[in-house]
Amino acid sequence: MSDLGYDAAHMLGAVVLLMSFALLYQRRLFSLLNVFTLQALALTATAAWQAYSHGEPHLYITALLTLVLKAILIPVALHRIVVKMKIHRTIEPALGIGLTMVAGVSLVTLSILLVLPVTADATALTRENLALSLSVVLLGLLMMISRRNAVSQVVGFMSIENGLILAAVGAAGMPLVVEMSVAFSVMVAFIIFGIFLFHIRERFDTLDMQKIESFRGESD
Repeated sequence: MSDLGYDAAHMLGAVVLLMSFALLYQRRLFSLLNVFTLQALALTATAAWQAYSHGEPHLYITALLTLVLKAILIPVALHRIVVKMKIHRTIEPALGIGLTMVAGVSLVTLSILLVLPVTADATALTRENLALSLSVVLLGLLMMISRRNAVSQVVGFMSIENGLILAAVGAAGMPLVVEMSVAFSVMVAFIIFGIFLFHIRERFDTLDMQKIESFRGESD
């Protein structure tokens, strides 16, 4: 790969990671969904660029699936869920934004320390892509832990899946069936989450996980 191709691939992967930090910073649901859309668009561009630079046409299918599912259908569906269910649109974090960002930086550092030593024989781009991917996955987990709103936790789960796709497109020779199975799993998980959210709202009249925990405590 030329220096330009390497730099572009590295930059696009870094943008996906940057959007993970932006997700952690958001306090409003609609802003959160907008940032998630931007992360999906960056992931789409990453997959398309890898398809072009590595000469792997099947990655164009991955890019198309990511664009349609992650950048269009899922954000639109979540937006409608928020409006239809009249969900409180301010996100209440379990941790302060400052502490969350510090934890995020620590997780990125951990990812680098874990990935780089065990991938010494791989190419530089593959090593960096895997480090970026693990960072995105861990930041998605952090978001699920540090946010009380169920919708934001769904976005955190989808962000984890974005990290898995980033790892898949960054590994040369990854078969299309793997990427198709990931996309199918995303759709199944999203449908389950949608049903789950509606049932929670109907039962507790809230999607704030802290309030739901208090309901459980009262029932005990």
